[in-house]
Amino acid sequence: MIRSLLAATAVFSLATAAQAQTPAPAPAAQQGGPADVGLLSGAELSADCGGLNNLTGRAYCVTAQLGQIGALADAYIADLETKGWLAAGGDENRVVLIKRREAGGCDGMQMVAFYDTSKTAVAELPAYLGFATIPGDVCAAAAATPPAAPAGSPPQ
Repeated sequence: MIRSLLAATAVFSLATAAQAQTPAPAPAAQQGGPADVGLLSGAELSADCGGLNNLTGRAYCVTAQLGQIGALADAYIADLETKGWLAAGGDENRVVLIKRREAGGCDGMQMVAFYDTSKTAVAELPAYLGFATIPGDVCAAAAATPPAAPAGSPPQ
């Protein structure tokens, strides 16, 4: 899933159904963003998300060099798994994570990788990981959809 994280022509976009909630920049002592996201080794906080994709105030972003961003994304996924988050889907440069709530339902979060595609993609170019919460219960839609009838079964 993360193997093709930064295809040279990757374009970042947040789905309208997954509008980010505004995380407050964390003090250095807390080092946290939304839903258990900390500042891992090799990452630096980027409050303006590189000034890209209109994400300032909509996502919690960290930055590292493009040549290191894939390994950093893997490290974030591993760290979040220790906190109960599971990778539940995604695409070229986005991972959707879910975490079951004790009272039922699920919290959701997206991690997206991006860089300034107007610049030549070299290993030293700044790249970013953006984290944004997904509002509501991300498991509710799946639970509300009845399972499909097996092929060959009579209609009810």
